[in-house]
Amino acid sequence: MTSGHAKHLPGRADAPDLACLTRDRRRLLAMRRALARADEAARARLQAEFAALLTASQAALEERRSRLPRPEFQADLPVNEKRAEIAALIRANPVVIVCGETGSGKTTQLPKICLDLGRGAAGLIGHTQPRRLAARSVAARLAQELHTQVGAGVGVKIRFQDRTAPDAWVKLMTDGILLAETQTDPTLSAYDTIIIDEAHERSLNIDFLLGYLKEVLPRRPDLKLIITSATIDAERFSRHFDGAPVIEVSGRLYPVEVRYRPVQTEDDDDERDLFTAIVDACDELAREGPGDILVFLPGEREIRDAAEALRKHHPPHTEILPLFSRLSAAEQDRIFKPSGARRIVLATNVAETSLTVPGIRYVVDTGLARVKRYSYRNKVEQLQVEKISQAAARQRAGRCGRVAAGVCIRLYDEADFNARPPFTDPEILRSSLAGVILRLSLIHISE
Repeated sequence: MTSGHAKHLPGRADAPDLACLTRDRRRLLAMRRALARADEAARARLQAEFAALLTASQAALEERRSRLPRPEFQADLPVNEKRAEIAALIRANPVVIVCGETGSGKTTQLPKICLDLGRGAAGLIGHTQPRRLAARSVAARLAQELHTQVGAGVGVKIRFQDRTAPDAWVKLMTDGILLAETQTDPTLSAYDTIIIDEAHERSLNIDFLLGYLKEVLPRRPDLKLIITSATIDAERFSRHFDGAPVIEVSGRLYPVEVRYRPVQTEDDDDERDLFTAIVDACDELAREGPGDILVFLPGEREIRDAAEALRKHHPPHTEILPLFSRLSAAEQDRIFKPSGARRIVLATNVAETSLTVPGIRYVVDTGLARVKRYSYRNKVEQLQVEKISQAAARQRAGRCGRVAAGVCIRLYDEADFNARPPFTDPEILRSSLAGVILRLSLIHISE
């Protein structure tokens, strides 16, 4: 985790009595300090300006507060069983770490818990996701549950697109978007609450954000930070934020059976490749009963090859749907529109995080992912296919078991699983130090 001294951040905003919009707080504090130093001639003018801005800001705050929605909570989601405890922790602490397995409902319910506490009135509830597709899909689901629309009460900002209205309560975005906003808004004054989701991914953007936010928090006592993940090293995050409380919520709703079907075994006489193993696994799962299948593959090329193998083998009423980042938004959204046919969704690890594909009862896990890693020999960053960690494998298995008892077939053996590292390497350990140092300098973190 990256932390240090952010030189360009302004002084402490320790004025809990100043009830106003978060975006006006810094200016009001500066005016208050100027009033204390002003001579008699300037004091009357400054007092009038201060009173006018404070009155307008408080009126806007009350107007936003009156329009906050009254969220409805689904009793069948595990996270809502601890809703009162989570709310009490958020109310009492600047940083809260929520650790829960896939299927707990934390991604959609935490913003609603914050709204129920009155957050989202003084400023936006910022909610980050590692990928654009996840940000768009979570925004759509949250808007539906809050009985509003994307672009109205719930905004979404991704690269080249910003659908956030001035009167929005919640704003979904990628980690990179929030990090970029620190350049123009050093204290992130647009937000009264920030939720960093899927922190276990430990991308550079997430690590930079966590380091930056640690420096911002003392200057923003009104800001609440919530860190969530399904497979998080919770104690390390807690230590980083000076002993922040950790709360664990239960995971998936239904049990998941894990089966090991390695691509090659010692008893096999025939050479079997990965795509034949995927076809065989889908055949085995099809015999289990109705339900859609989610297949995890390392990249776009493997997805296209697997789709071709499945189309040659499966009957016409089976729908094959690819899912990767380069697809258009319309093609990606097809996975959220169930048809009458059984669907086989072929996805990269984009479907491993907050994105929940509806109707999935079965998962096929190849145990592989395409990872960016710096080559010290060649002095370049390369995308290479590597084995995933145990935490990522559990995350993938958790994608089924949401609608009924699920089955996950791993295309490797149990000994291979047990030999894998428990957590995925943080991106900062896989990147060029020169690039990391330049980015630290860009966001003014010096240590």
